[in-house]
Formats: sequence, C-alpha cells, structure tokens
Amino acid sequence: MEKIIAHDLSFEPFISEAEIAAKVKLLGSQIRQQFEGKRPLFLGVLNGAFVFAADLVRAADIECEVAFVRLASYEGTTSTGQVSTVLGLDFEVRGRHIIVVEDIVDSGRTLHHFMADLQKMGPASSSLAVLLHKPEALQLPVKIDFLGFEIPDKFVVGYGLDYNGLCRNLPSIYQKV
Repeated sequence: MEKIIAHDLSFEPFISEAEIAAKVKLLGSQIRQQFEGKRPLFLGVLNGAFVFAADLVRAADIECEVAFVRLASYEGTTSTGQVSTVLGLDFEVRGRHIIVVEDIVDSGRTLHHFMADLQKMGPASSSLAVLLHKPEALQLPVKIDFLGFEIPDKFVVGYGLDYNGLCRNLPSIYQKV
C-alpha cells in the first residue's frame, strides 16, 4: 500500500485489505450465530456502506434480504450537523429483524436519529453493524452491536468511504496525512 492523493489531499495506508477481510469474516460469523433462521433484513446505508454491506452479507451466509437507505450529513471532510434522508425506506420493517450496516460512526448524529426513527416502525429487533467507529468524535449515543474497528478521529477513505466522490473503490482504508 502506497500513499495516495485524492483531489487536494494526501492519504497514507491505515487498515489493510487483509485486516478488513478478517474482521468482516468475524462479524459475519457473529451475525450468523445470532440471526440464523430469522431471515434478517440487512439495511445498508448508502453510499459509504455498499462495499461493507456486500461483503458482510456474504460473510454472514444466512437466508436474508438486502435493501438500502441513503442518509446524508457530510460535505467534504466534515459533518454538516444536519441529517437528511435522500432515499428512504420503501418496504415494511414491522416485525422484521433489521441489521443496519454503516461504514463509519463519528459524531453519531446520522445513526442516532435514524435508529430512533427505525424503532418507531416496530421491527422485531434492530441491530447496528459498523465497520469503523471514532469514539473521540461521538456527540450523540449510538449502540453498536457489531463493530469492526475503533479508530482515532482522523479522516479516512477507501473500502466504500470517499472524499468528494473519490476513493470508494480502494480495497484498503487510508487516513489523511
């Protein structure tokens, strides 16, 4: 892994493809143990979680459904502080086991609000699978049930995470230099 440049920023290697794959396999196993036979609905948060969601669903290897919702709270490298639903839920969640799949939790604003809204819809259960968590940046409480990595409060890209549209396709995660 080498340093990369995206737009006007430089990034250095942070979490390797192999480390990510091992963690996703572990999380998939944990989800399988808890949800086998319950046919959960994996709800990926677009755009950032699409890679993680795809790998996690395959790693869980259980009968399930997959859908996506699009929430927005970022511009460039910082949170706007406002959460907007760009593409909402268009299916019934009442009585279903829902596993929300998110790429990263930093301030917690997006998921704090979304998970509360989801609970009002009456799912049988709602769980949260998150690849990256920045505890230092957390401003609102978020209960993470399946966690990949805790990381420092640095801006990261790769494996679905972007900087103004670039770097989502990288198989590893890089941090801003």
